[in-house]
Amino acid sequence: MSRSNPKVYEYSGCSTCRNALKYLKSKKVDFQQIPIRETPPTVAELKKAKQYLGDIKKLFNTSGKDYREGNWKEKLGNLSEDQVYKELSANGNLVKRPFVVGEGWFLVGFKEEEWKEKLG
Repeated sequence: MSRSNPKVYEYSGCSTCRNALKYLKSKKVDFQQIPIRETPPTVAELKKAKQYLGDIKKLFNTSGKDYREGNWKEKLGNLSEDQVYKELSANGNLVKRPFVVGEGWFLVGFKEEEWKEKLG
């Protein structure tokens, strides 16, 4: 269990993000809060998250307007992984949130059980 100041990419208008931040505060976890729309995760962070999570699709906010309007479901099969990372790192709205970068681990979305496992 590593609680060493994870980076939490979030969006203030997202209720899931607000719940995740509330959880972190209740557990007294020190974290770095980063607005995902203004400062999306880096390509390096996204690549590591994909290795950790196993599937690049898990990085996408599939219920978001940008995903739907950008026709990403169809686009994904036609882009190289590098192109996908580039798009995700350029548009934080495409990234599933909250997107959490810990030391050697990642969390995407907020499922309290998963978070408990990583953060206590």
